[in-house]
Amino acid sequence: MCSLLFWLSCSGPYLPLCCAWELQSAVLAAIEWMYRERMTSSIPPSSKRMLKSAQEPRGGFSFENCQRNASLERVLPGLRVPHARKTGTTIAGLVFRDGVILGADTRATNDSVVADKNCEKIHFIAPKIYCCGAGVAADAEMTTRMAASNMELHAMSTGREPRVATVTRLLRQTLFRYRGHVGASLIVGGVDLTGPQLYGVHPHGSYSRLPFTALGSGQDGALAVLEDRFQPNMTLEAAQGLLVEAITAGILGDLGSGGSVDACVITASGAQLLQTLSSPTEPIKRPDGYRFAPGTTAILTQTVKSLNLELLEETVQAMEVE
Repeated sequence: MCSLLFWLSCSGPYLPLCCAWELQSAVLAAIEWMYRERMTSSIPPSSKRMLKSAQEPRGGFSFENCQRNASLERVLPGLRVPHARKTGTTIAGLVFRDGVILGADTRATNDSVVADKNCEKIHFIAPKIYCCGAGVAADAEMTTRMAASNMELHAMSTGREPRVATVTRLLRQTLFRYRGHVGASLIVGGVDLTGPQLYGVHPHGSYSRLPFTALGSGQDGALAVLEDRFQPNMTLEAAQGLLVEAITAGILGDLGSGGSVDACVITASGAQLLQTLSSPTEPIKRPDGYRFAPGTTAILTQTVKSLNLELLEETVQAMEVE
């Protein structure tokens, strides 16, 4: 360190700019190393090993900037740090007589742009357990993939089929570990030895077991239909029709939801994926042409007047993303 500073001081004004920049970075790194050594000189060797292992970079999610953003927000009142955005999804599920049925729309949005019209939001966890995801598509996809992998290892280790409560516990512990920074709202449904079960898991790790539920930015319309028409011990046909109407209400009441309605029927015998049950936003087909021939109605007079119009006000309805 001393030799480096001595050589830097003896170089004078004839040091090239690029070399000076590299030396400045090296000096700053050396000063930081000396400060760290001085701070850790009084720490026992065992504590040093623990501190070194804690400082090593690890894989997975990293939220080191969240505390920094919170501190900057307190110091600078006008600073606007990134906040959570709307999920742009409608997912729902309900319990019927023989099992559970899950449903979701197929639109994936990026801010106010439709990124994907056929996004699959019903994820496989186990042969008789599926999960609907709303929120950040990557977070929901990877969270459910890790849960499916862990449940496969659990089934191979124990020799038994996984339970729905086990999957829900794994998911909510994973989400609670990251304090909501993994933006995934999940609806877990399945059938095990205790019967059909349906859980709603929120991004912060809270959960609830319900006979019917809906999540996403279109949940208001879906829950309105479910609360009005849900009945215990419904047949599969009635439950499927109610689910399609609930997802359709969410699609028509939310600009972030759209596409078609996908569903998954889970019973004791297995699961069945049903794609494109309904397409509420399908464009209306106009008639090809008029049936009467040209000249049927005679034109008596024809006058063309130009209109001088002035644009006074223009408004555009934008989708709420926050």
